[in-house]
Amino acid sequence: MLGLWSALIVFFTTFAFFATPAYPHGRAFVATVLAFAFLLAGMLLFAARDLPERISALAGPGAGWLLGIILFFIFLVYVLGTGTASLSRIAVIAAFIFFPLLLLSTAQGAAPGCWQDFFVLAAIWITVKFGPSHWFWPYPRERLAYIFTVMLAVNIAIAAFLLLRRTKNAGYHIAWGSRWTIYILGALIVFAAIAIPLGLKLHFLVYSPHTGEWKSFLPLSIAILFFTAWPEEFLFRGLLQNLLSRATNNETAGWIAASILFGFSHITNLHFPNWRYVLLASIAGLFYGWIWRKTGSIFASAIVHASVDILWHFLFRTP
Repeated sequence: MLGLWSALIVFFTTFAFFATPAYPHGRAFVATVLAFAFLLAGMLLFAARDLPERISALAGPGAGWLLGIILFFIFLVYVLGTGTASLSRIAVIAAFIFFPLLLLSTAQGAAPGCWQDFFVLAAIWITVKFGPSHWFWPYPRERLAYIFTVMLAVNIAIAAFLLLRRTKNAGYHIAWGSRWTIYILGALIVFAAIAIPLGLKLHFLVYSPHTGEWKSFLPLSIAILFFTAWPEEFLFRGLLQNLLSRATNNETAGWIAASILFGFSHITNLHFPNWRYVLLASIAGLFYGWIWRKTGSIFASAIVHASVDILWHFLFRTP
């Protein structure tokens, strides 16, 4: 993964230097691809098992600040390369990156699950959910704005919690363990057996296969896994459920509370208040949280999460 990422960076940097010196749109494209490559690299490279722990052991809390500076530099490359730089835009992104690090620096001696931890989690989620993503990333025509905000938020959470706070047992790694296939398939089948009849009964779901969209199955599935399921599982299971369990000293309480909060995070989806969405998402959160507890990895819970979203997208519609 590191070799592929490095090859892409060398290729696009060389292309930008030699091929597009006089074409601002060409530079804007290259700057956008570079920003995407770097942000995605952070998400994936830190998913190598024990990599955050090894980096933290070598560099200490400074590793989190270093990643934050790198993220800020990536954003500067984007806005300068796309010609969208403004003092207000740069200042807001700087606050988004460095405020969590500054606040968590005041909690270095605190136990996991202190108020600073939850405040930063809420701030990151609110920025992604309700923040002006299209204003942050206006090029190309705001099409990638939400994805870029999600990737930036994941990297900020890595810097803040995995590197600065050194949060244990978040499960931020891509791996595969024994019996994971059974756990994942079992959770998906049982959840489907509950959620599909309930969704149909509540008129939240209507069976409507999108046969004309199956050609987009693979790219859309990959996008859902890495830009929806993976970030949400990191936030709600690897961090929120983890920290709630530690704060209450009760894994079951943390699991249930995180699942309910996950459900309520969907209350504004489609319309407000969407109580049917809250109910079904809370039930889904229980299954995702169970998978995370059984496997110790957000990758496993993200696969179940992505599978649910993919089946919903291709087989059902919400009226």
